[in-house]
Amino acid sequence: MEFIALYGLFLAKILTVALAICALFVLFLNMRQRTRQRKRQIQILDLGKQYREMQREMKLARMNESELGIWHKRHKKQDKKESKQAKTLAKQGDKSPAKSCLYVLDFKGSMDASEVNSLREEITAVLAVANTGDEVLLRLESQGGVVHGYGLAASQLHRLRDKGIPLTVAVDKIAASGGYMMACVADHIVAAPFAIIGSIGVVAQLPNFNRLLKHNYIDMELYTAGAYKRTLTLFGENSPEGREKFQQELNETHQLFKTFVQRMRPSLYIEAVATGEHWYGEQAQELGLVDAIGTSDDLLINALNKHDVISLRHNQHKHWINHFTDIDTLRY
Repeated sequence: MEFIALYGLFLAKILTVALAICALFVLFLNMRQRTRQRKRQIQILDLGKQYREMQREMKLARMNESELGIWHKRHKKQDKKESKQAKTLAKQGDKSPAKSCLYVLDFKGSMDASEVNSLREEITAVLAVANTGDEVLLRLESQGGVVHGYGLAASQLHRLRDKGIPLTVAVDKIAASGGYMMACVADHIVAAPFAIIGSIGVVAQLPNFNRLLKHNYIDMELYTAGAYKRTLTLFGENSPEGREKFQQELNETHQLFKTFVQRMRPSLYIEAVATGEHWYGEQAQELGLVDAIGTSDDLLINALNKHDVISLRHNQHKHWINHFTDIDTLRY
């Protein structure tokens, strides 16, 4: 008995130490999370500078030693001259006219459009500093997802349109369904030749286990207040009236989708493209779904001479416990 008592005391000590370590670990994670939140959440990258540095490295890689020496001497003199001119202008209070800015945003959408939180922050940052002549380029990739999520994403892009800031959407791979709902807000849509475009339609599906439950003598009871509080269910017996109402709701959502696209792109013959079908880039251009064929890379390179090209990216930090509690739910 004495051995069992001593062993129990030993286990109690071990448990106490383990709990203390866990408490310290949780405290450390919370402090780390707060530190991250205090950090700047918008990452800013000068894409123009990045491109020029790459261009210079490529040129230097092709030069021999004598050419490298001449190049370095010439650019050293040029840098000194530009620095001197900048100091002189600063002393005189003169300021060279700044280039307009092209803000580059990225949206790679999931089914639940959770990325809209970052898009909101990025657009708010742009609106806080945008001047006349500034533009926005959104590199969009999404096959769509839940209606309310992509409806909000399209509304965020509409904030730019409301402020008169030109918006170009570049689709290198896919902008379908909710993705196209976002794209059509743009003043100009550019798609790669084989990018997937369209799918202006609504879809919903769910399994029904009612017959399986009945086979195993399991009853499922569902109580509602309101004739159409619940139309189709996973476990109950679905009625013809419920199916009809559910289809009616899908049709209404589809009509709202069509109306929105038509409002954004008035020249589009909506009945020809709102069939739920998708098309490749060149086909989509013929139908009026996109305005031009090209890639986001070409747009960026062409913009470097006219604009300062700045990439914005919002870092959305999750609380550590969310990594363990995120559970997928039924989506359509």
